[in-house]
Amino acid sequence: MTVCLADNHEAVELILRIILGLEDIKIKSVRTQEVMKNLQGRSAILDVHAVDSAGKEFDVEIQRSDAGAGVKRARHNSSLLDAHILKPGEDTEDIPDSYVIFITENDVMGKGQAIYHIRRYVETDEGKELFGDGSHILYVNGKYRGNDEIGRLMHDFSCADPDEMNYEALAKRARYFKQDEEGVKAMCKMLEDMRNEAAREAAQKAAKEATLNTARETAKRMIKKGKMSLEDIADYIPALSLEELKEIEVEVMQLA
Repeated sequence: MTVCLADNHEAVELILRIILGLEDIKIKSVRTQEVMKNLQGRSAILDVHAVDSAGKEFDVEIQRSDAGAGVKRARHNSSLLDAHILKPGEDTEDIPDSYVIFITENDVMGKGQAIYHIRRYVETDEGKELFGDGSHILYVNGKYRGNDEIGRLMHDFSCADPDEMNYEALAKRARYFKQDEEGVKAMCKMLEDMRNEAAREAAQKAAKEATLNTARETAKRMIKKGKMSLEDIADYIPALSLEELKEIEVEVMQLA
């Protein structure tokens, strides 16, 4: 689905119109798998990053795993959007609205709703009022199959046959990648690239874990000898933080 939305303004407009109820939305740009970084260099890959004619920014995340749609990830992605929207010299009061939308395979909230709107409120003795900072987070339940626009849209998101889709804006791009000879070749190439990238990430993760295991074993031996402080060991083994060394020290003392 992410591939089908690449540069597909019509389809992105359709999805946002249905989910947000914005009938007049007009998308100016669409980028998929875009890497955004914060000031500390921490990055996130946005599945679909779109900007409309009014400057509003949209991050649409398509998640099969519940773990990939965690509330802290939503907060992180929202902060990244805000950090990239405002340009040097611009007033914060002029910052346009931003939307982080998770379309999940399962009902991660577990309340049976089609769409969950996450909002901030100001609480007072008289009740609560919408904060209205222009930051929006939504979760869309991919399991929902109601007889309405969002139900038909969620059907299309999980539909394997383009001819059985409800919305032609999605069906025609899916049909290209599934039935057109050139589209099938392009999809096979993308899948091969994804497999290669997954293999590289797995190898890097395994190497990192091996390095950490070696560092932990070295730290245990040094702590057992008792000739160096934890601070000195931290300088000697930069792969381990002082807090991690304290935990290892407790483990060593328990085994002694």
